[in-house]
Amino acid sequence: MWKQIWEQLWERHRGKTAGAACGILFGLIYLFFGLWKMLIFALIVYTGYYIGKKLDQGEPVFPAEETWRWLMDKWRLFR
Repeated sequence: MWKQIWEQLWERHRGKTAGAACGILFGLIYLFFGLWKMLIFALIVYTGYYIGKKLDQGEPVFPAEETWRWLMDKWRLFR
């Protein structure tokens, strides 16, 4: 039963599954060595999930071009 669930999860949401797994792995490493453990752990897991979700949707992980345009529009006000 569990094997079928994992296989379907892997087939349908490969990036999110891998991202969350990496986030959990790095989060567990941090839990043993750091402060603010629960908050940082959740942030790391969410970041892994977010990156995997973007990869599943075929979108860029960080929209550099859109960010650059936004920054340039903001800086034009000071010229």
